[in-house]
Amino acid sequence: MIVIEFIMGGVTRLTGSGLSITEWKPIMGAVPPLSEEEWNKAFDAYKNIAQYKYLNSHFTLPDFKFIFFWEWSHRLWARLLGVVFLIGFVYFLVKKYFDRDMVRPFIILFILGGLQGFVGWKMVQSGLNDTELYVKHTWLATHFLSAITVMCYTLWFALQLLIPSEQRISAPAITRQLAAIIVLTYLQLGYGAFMAGMHASKSAPTWPTINGDWIPADMMNNSFISHPINVQFMHRMLAYLLLTVIVIWYFKAGKATKAYGSELLNKARRWPAALVLIQVTLGIITVVSAPLIVFGKFGTYETIAEIHQLVGMFLLMAIVANVYVTTRKAA
Repeated sequence: MIVIEFIMGGVTRLTGSGLSITEWKPIMGAVPPLSEEEWNKAFDAYKNIAQYKYLNSHFTLPDFKFIFFWEWSHRLWARLLGVVFLIGFVYFLVKKYFDRDMVRPFIILFILGGLQGFVGWKMVQSGLNDTELYVKHTWLATHFLSAITVMCYTLWFALQLLIPSEQRISAPAITRQLAAIIVLTYLQLGYGAFMAGMHASKSAPTWPTINGDWIPADMMNNSFISHPINVQFMHRMLAYLLLTVIVIWYFKAGKATKAYGSELLNKARRWPAALVLIQVTLGIITVVSAPLIVFGKFGTYETIAEIHQLVGMFLLMAIVANVYVTTRKAA
């Protein structure tokens, strides 16, 4: 369900639907407008923000219903996540299927999920004004990274239930390298969110150069957080660095596999290497496909960008899984 929520969030962003619902009603918001009057009221609220005034002023009510559907679906699925969690949690708790040590992580997971919803609303709020055409790219990155953190926390908890302790190994050197790779991956994914929020791919839809330059002109005089060319440059450089580091780690982990005799690590180490290769390739295709963007439509560019985002999430999960495999506690 979390993976599906990621996909729906990506579609919501790529179709420009994120600002279509201008209110945050955690309970009543689960019900969409049911009458023509309610639809017109929601549409009128959307007409008050900059995105409609300066970008979508040609929208009719059917156009608005299309973008409303994606944002509403994204929010509804998040609510269903909470409902499924609570039903399962209460049922297994009453049946006493949980070990005592499992209860606290579940409570933390529920709190993290709730906070993620709050961060999502703060992100939407950043675009509900008379000046911004989209949500703030910094809030988009915060929402994206916090969602990935929830995903990884869930994965870690699942791995504790799925992988017997005796199959894990204690390899501190490998784990430290993985920790550094995780930091680098978070930074890379953050810049990917900056790219998405600023639509920075349209600024330089070329590869391997950036509009003919290997290093952007006047780079040092512009922000590395809010200037689209600099953001794209950083995203590319971090991708190359991450690719290099993971490939080097792959071979080092291979030596550790032989030293520890761990078949599990031998299997797990392949995933980050394979996924980072796929991710870099998808990133290149995404950038050069930017001229195909048609705002409000979901076509070739949007499909590739969606897969690019999803593989990025899987890459981080694969790295976290390797951390789990290499951090066996002493008996």
